[in-house]
Amino acid sequence: MDAAGIPLSLYVHLPWCVRKCPYCDFNSHRAGDAPPRQRYVDALAADIRGESKRAAERVIDTIYLGGGTPSLFTPAEIGAILDHCRRAFTLAADCEITMEANPGTVEHGSLRSYREAGVNRLSIGAQSFSEHSLKLLGRIHGPGDIRDAFAEASRAGFDSINVDLMFALPMQDLESARADIEALLELAPGHVSYYQLTLEPNTVFHERPPEGLPDDDLAWEIQAQGQSLLESAGYEHYEVSGFAQPGHRCRHNLNYWTFGDYLAVGAGAHGKFTDQQGAVRRYTKPANPFSYMETAGRAVTLGDPLAVADLGFEFMLNALRLIDGFPAELTVRRIGSDPPGLQDRIEQARQDGMIELDEAGRIRPTPRGFRFLNDLQARFLP
Repeated sequence: MDAAGIPLSLYVHLPWCVRKCPYCDFNSHRAGDAPPRQRYVDALAADIRGESKRAAERVIDTIYLGGGTPSLFTPAEIGAILDHCRRAFTLAADCEITMEANPGTVEHGSLRSYREAGVNRLSIGAQSFSEHSLKLLGRIHGPGDIRDAFAEASRAGFDSINVDLMFALPMQDLESARADIEALLELAPGHVSYYQLTLEPNTVFHERPPEGLPDDDLAWEIQAQGQSLLESAGYEHYEVSGFAQPGHRCRHNLNYWTFGDYLAVGAGAHGKFTDQQGAVRRYTKPANPFSYMETAGRAVTLGDPLAVADLGFEFMLNALRLIDGFPAELTVRRIGSDPPGLQDRIEQARQDGMIELDEAGRIRPTPRGFRFLNDLQARFLP
């Protein structure tokens, strides 16, 4: 398998937040009064140089600055990180460069400076337009902050803006969920990430679940209502939680779902890489920001090559999220082979009404398969 034919992305993790949200299981840490931002940028520079050796001559198609809260870093600091990327890698001429921003940390005039630094896609973590829901979720912003941040992003010239919106929130019913969607549609962002609140292990909500969480049936009704409203407003539902106006699909996330490669930079960042021999390996950077800063730039040992059976499961785990499905030959293009038994499991899922093949030979879950997606994905466990 020729690794050069597999798309390559870069993920950069910026780990600090004003405070930790009770539902968040990401590698994020409370910033306190003075997080060592410059020291961290210097560590990222060393890490980027190290990752460039792994990339060799391959082109970076997308960069994603995630967190944490990247907008806690100044435009100058974000610009310095991107300058290090430009010097170390060959970037595609149309490289998609996304930065996550919390509405509560966006300062007046800063988004234009982020745009001038090279960020061309913004992801705004709204989560809800309800003051009550935002407080329950531990967010530091209010509905007005969301609207102000979006308006400033539009004035700053961002061609593509994503807004994150959660559903199945505590005390949420169909009416309040609909109000959230309608408030979002007033902004008309190019992209919407609409996803369910889940109680992840090692979070406050997992240890102490909030009262009034919708049951499974109500959560499904809320999800179906939201999807219908978004599609009626002209958004393409192209991935389980992704909705986009034409031309605004998130290329970075699509690379994940189609089992592309991605390099990892930053504390706790995860990478997946296909080496020159065609073996697929995973690796992770130290999660603690201070441990990471002490070791950044040192060679990271890649994990053992993933077994073919594991590759088949991981491929299906990602690709089954795509509403339009994927061509059957993509497995061979991404992992170099057709894992034993994979086609038999696909056929069994098709007979059970969980998967369908369209006229072009693309494989995709049926509506039933999407509703019970976790069960469908589990069918491909080794």
